[in-house]
Amino acid sequence: MSVALLFPGQGAQSPGFLHRLPEHPLVRATLDQASEILGEDVLALDSAEALSSTVAVQLTTLVAGVAAWRVLGGEGVSADAVAGLSVGAFAAAVACDTLSFADALPLVKLRAQGMERAYPRGYGMAAIIGLDERRVAALVERAGGANSRLYLANINAPTQMVLAGPDAALDAAIAAARQAGARKAKRLAVSVPSHCPLLDAVSSQLAEAMAKIELRAPRIPYVGNCRARVARDAAGVAEDLINNVARTVRWHDATVVLYELGARLFVEPPPGQVLSRLAREAFGDARSVALGDVDLDSVVLLARREQSQDG
Repeated sequence: MSVALLFPGQGAQSPGFLHRLPEHPLVRATLDQASEILGEDVLALDSAEALSSTVAVQLTTLVAGVAAWRVLGGEGVSADAVAGLSVGAFAAAVACDTLSFADALPLVKLRAQGMERAYPRGYGMAAIIGLDERRVAALVERAGGANSRLYLANINAPTQMVLAGPDAALDAAIAAARQAGARKAKRLAVSVPSHCPLLDAVSSQLAEAMAKIELRAPRIPYVGNCRARVARDAAGVAEDLINNVARTVRWHDATVVLYELGARLFVEPPPGQVLSRLAREAFGDARSVALGDVDLDSVVLLARREQSQDG
């Protein structure tokens, strides 16, 4: 196994990113399909104004991930394993053939609408870089207090954490992290408190909706967010998609699993660059590229070379 796709989540978006996808018939077909299913022009959802909505961000992130996966496949590059951060897990589930794109779109819309309705304002997420999990957990306890509803949401690298909660608690945690020596502590472009028990109700809504959808066993390894383990069947993928909205995401552990499976080229679809950079820092003998930073032909060449060596 050699090529793993790392699908980014909310926070990687920037205005116009769908318009910057590679010029390719499969991109156009994916955009058209998404627009038909959603009943609106998906290209209108990546403006700066539209991206102020969690719903638009999550839908466009899913569309970009699926479009990139289809383009790579159309160019003869097959993924050997997949993982997706947060909403990126839905694109990963499409890429491993467990979930259809037609089913993924309304599920992601339901997910995002539930998150936005639950916390339309006053909540969000913050990144803490330069402190390990133990120190960040202690910081959360001190800065947040018993009733702050502040949580450790993501463990993206050994010293890169993300917190979720109300604005005041996040501001206190950012100040405390800076005093504790964090290299960086800042708010993220995410307007909802993801990956914590504040979103248990959204998780329940997803479970009810997914129970009505036909899922298939993953065709290639799918590594989940919550347990950072390979999901061996459709139920395992569904469990991860349902729960990751309300549970801590152990992203670093997930990429370690991919590396142990044999991944030596990590490719990150648009709109992200962070996941490929994290993989590059974690695995010195592996290659890692973001499709938004490198032209399509170069990525295809790298992938073909890696897979020919692996074979």
